[in-house]
Amino acid sequence: MHVELHPRFAQSAEGQAAKALTAACVHCGFCLATCPTYLDKRDERDSPRGRIYLIKHLLESGEATAQTQLHLDRCLTCRNCETTCPSGMQYGELLDIGRGLMEVEVPRTASARGLRRLLRFGLTRPRLLAPALSLGQWLRPLLPGPLRKKIPPRQARTPVPGRQHARRMLVLEGCVQSAATPNTNDAARRVLDRLGISLVSAPRAACCGAVNYHLAAHADGLDDMRRNIDAWWPYIESGVEALVSSASGCGAMLVDYARLLADDPAYAAKARRVSALTRDLAQILEQEDLRSLEINTDIGKVAVHPPCTLQHALQQPTLLHTVLQRAGFELAASTGKLLCCGSAGTYSILQPAASERLRETMLDTLTTDQPALIATANIGCQLHLQAASGVPVVHWIELLDNP
Repeated sequence: MHVELHPRFAQSAEGQAAKALTAACVHCGFCLATCPTYLDKRDERDSPRGRIYLIKHLLESGEATAQTQLHLDRCLTCRNCETTCPSGMQYGELLDIGRGLMEVEVPRTASARGLRRLLRFGLTRPRLLAPALSLGQWLRPLLPGPLRKKIPPRQARTPVPGRQHARRMLVLEGCVQSAATPNTNDAARRVLDRLGISLVSAPRAACCGAVNYHLAAHADGLDDMRRNIDAWWPYIESGVEALVSSASGCGAMLVDYARLLADDPAYAAKARRVSALTRDLAQILEQEDLRSLEINTDIGKVAVHPPCTLQHALQQPTLLHTVLQRAGFELAASTGKLLCCGSAGTYSILQPAASERLRETMLDTLTTDQPALIATANIGCQLHLQAASGVPVVHWIELLDNP
């Protein structure tokens, strides 16, 4: 696809990058069959190909409307289309650029700006989110049904090991996860401790940058990344084996640090090192001998939900199945395509109707074989599915923390 850049974009780095990315699209339409938002409404403008054309129009004409912004907002950024695309189109990169340009071209209403700022501020600060969530959990029995379902029940925490092993790995504590499901990383610490690995965290590290960056606050997202690199660097220099993420959404952002900070002379080399060290928690367990864990696998069938970030961004579509099968669990069969559950970061808040339809489809697919529970690898997916599921939804590491 050829793009003639408008003079306003001809000399900008974003314009040149968008032109190069757009050139990979060959109009084939293969992406339509795996795009959840296109399949939901059958609107070409809500397909990857349609959104590419909308961004192309902006780049060539220098003009865009609120309608263009609406269709870009409706994208889940699930990146199913990238896996399907025969020409290697890096659609996620193009969408980030397009959304960034749209924030300048089409100013949002005051209420829309306020909500997005609240999400960027509130979700990325566990010290604020945790007490707010605690209050919501206390009031949960008194809340209306739809709101009550959005508040996860309080998790009972159990002690974590205090032993120090020669093998050490950094762990990203996460924002929403550390407040809503703190047992996820607690379980990871206990499981890895039994394998002779210590998980350490850097107190100054915070949000991975995904919330800000994917809401088109690119400068703030990059600052999040730089802050984390500064926090992690002493541990990296001391020889930690890996930087572990137990949330695949965060892991997908961490592996992108190298690309996103490639033009920053002060951080480019360090960002490459961070991305190279990043591993999803399941990638660590895949390389270990799980027999020593002596796991209780007599829990019934487990339906595996591989998040989009694990399938397409990290390109590990079968990783969860592999680890859980090796651990000895009986996996439930599922029929149909596991495209996207509709969580997608802040999508379930900003696009609730579409998000709920996608969740219903996903739950129907996952529960076909009557599983005892659903196991996923991302905090957003876990909370989103849990809010409407008649079957318990857990992070998969909790299953291995079950001697």
